Amino acid sequence: MTLKKKIEDLVDRILPEVIALRRTIHRNPELAGSELSTAALIRNTLIANGLELLPPFLKTDVVGILKGKRDGKNIALRADIDALPMQELNNFPYKSSVDGRMHACGHDGHAAMLIGAAMVLIKLRDELKGSVRFVFQPGEEIAAMGKDLVDAGALKNPEPDAVFAIHAQSGYPAGSIISRPGTIMAAIGFLKLKIIGRGGHGSRPELTVDPILVGSRIVESLQSIVSRNIDPQDPAVISICRFEGGRNANVIPEEVILEGTTRFFDNKVGEQIHRLIEQTIKGVCLASGAIYEFDYKQPYIPTVNDSVYVEAARKVTEKYLGSNMWFEMERALLGGEDFAFYLRDYPGAFCFIGIGEDSPALHNPNFDFNDEAIRNGIIYLVAMTLETMEAN
Repeated sequence: MTLKKKIEDLVDRILPEVIALRRTIHRNPELAGSELSTAALIRNTLIANGLELLPPFLKTDVVGILKGKRDGKNIALRADIDALPMQELNNFPYKSSVDGRMHACGHDGHAAMLIGAAMVLIKLRDELKGSVRFVFQPGEEIAAMGKDLVDAGALKNPEPDAVFAIHAQSGYPAGSIISRPGTIMAAIGFLKLKIIGRGGHGSRPELTVDPILVGSRIVESLQSIVSRNIDPQDPAVISICRFEGGRNANVIPEEVILEGTTRFFDNKVGEQIHRLIEQTIKGVCLASGAIYEFDYKQPYIPTVNDSVYVEAARKVTEKYLGSNMWFEMERALLGGEDFAFYLRDYPGAFCFIGIGEDSPALHNPNFDFNDEAIRNGIIYLVAMTLETMEAN
C-alpha cells in the first residue's frame, strides 16, 4: 500500500469523529485567553489517542509532542482555537450556544484538522523520521497570543526545523490549498484617541471647543497620510472604525473617542504611519485648542513565508490532493495573522484552505467552516509533515 493510500484510509476512518469534534467546538465558542472548555476537549481527545502533552504555557494552550521511531527533524503544526465576540445568525443544530460569541473565522475547523492530523500521525509513528509538535494556540484574534506562546518557549526543546499552519478562506474550492512565497499577510496596528474639548450648549458653539469637529478634522486629515506620504507601491491602510461622542442633539460634548486600525507590509512604512498619525493629531488639536490622549499598539507583524516551504506545499498538494487543488495568490492580504511570530523565528509556510467559492466571508455572522474541507486539510498536514521530514 502506498503512503498516500495509507494516509487516506486513516483519515477516512477518523473523519466522522473529527467532524463531530469540530461541531462541538463550534457550539461552545470561547474568546481569547478564556478557551478553558475548548482546551480541555482537545487535551482529553489527544491523551485518549496516546499523545504526550506538555504543561500549558499560557493557561489555555495545548502543546503535544509525538516522537517517531527514528531521529530527525522536528516539525511544528499550529492551529488557533479562539472565537470572536459576534452574534451568530446561522440556525443549524450546532450553532453557537453562547449569545454574542461565535466561531466566525474557522478556528473550530483549524483545531479539528490538527486533532485529526495528530490522530493519523500517531498511527504512523513508525513512519516518522523525527518528531512533531502540535500547537493549539489561544488568542489569535485581537490579542495576538501567538507571540506570547512563542516567547514563553512553546517551540523549544527541540526547536522546530519547520513550522506550518492552514487557515480557512472563502472564495476557493473546498479543500484546496492556497499560498504564496514571501509576504502573505500584513502587519496590523490599532489606535485609540480621546479628544478632550470644552462642552456647552449647541446654540453657543463659540463658547466651546467642539471635540466632534476636532475629531472630524482628524479623521479627514488621516486619510491624506497614505495618499500623500506613502509610496504608492507600498500598500497601506488607515481606517477609523469607531467615532463616539455626545448623547444629546443640542449638547456639545466634553470629549469623543476614536478607534481605528492600520495595515501595512513593510515595517518602515508602519513606523512612518505611526509617526504621521501622531503628528496629525497633535497639530489639529493644537490648532483647535483641544487636548488629547493617544494610544497606539502594533500586535501583529507581517506574515512572511519561506519560498522553499511554499514550493514544498505546492508539491505536496499536487501529489496528495491533485494539481487542481493548488492555487498561488497573486497578492498578499491586508489581514493579519499571529503565526507571523512563528515564521519570524523559524522557516515555514502559512497556507489557506478553501472552504467553498460561495461560502460566507470570514468574520460574517453567517460564516461556518465547511466540513467538506476537513479531509483534505488533515491529509495536507500529515503529508507536509512526512515529506518535510524526509527532505534533505
